[in-house]
Amino acid sequence: MRLEYFEMIDKVTLLDRDAQRIEATSTVPMESPVFEGHFPGHPLVPGVLLTEAMAQASGYLVLGMMNFTHMPFLMAVDKARFRTFVGPGTVLTVTAQLEHEGSGYAVTKAKILVEGKPICDAELRFRIMPFPPGMDEQLRARGRQIGLLAAEAV
Repeated sequence: MRLEYFEMIDKVTLLDRDAQRIEATSTVPMESPVFEGHFPGHPLVPGVLLTEAMAQASGYLVLGMMNFTHMPFLMAVDKARFRTFVGPGTVLTVTAQLEHEGSGYAVTKAKILVEGKPICDAELRFRIMPFPPGMDEQLRARGRQIGLLAAEAV
């Protein structure tokens, strides 16, 4: 996880097309400029960044399900719940399940677990649109880097 670059997903461990589900891992860095202000002496991952991790896993799920033909743009976060704090060095398991896709929209239910215990979850809505020029190859490159394209075989 590179917080300051908004690269929240380290590795995709599962892309199950039949179940329309993705699983990914991410390790919170021990140090980040984010922790200097959130909070000094007591570093915690901001909830908005945990939400972003769920959104990125969901987005990679949609990209994988659509074979990188269109780009998912986050439009809404509903029913978000945060159960505990996340600090440096924590290994996160991020999962997302596609609930609906059609008419230019997708809905996922995503969650983050630590050692099998729920940390947070949300329902996320995306607008599915054509890629901005050049962005599809950038996302394919990132997909290869995190193992999304390799995970497609499931």
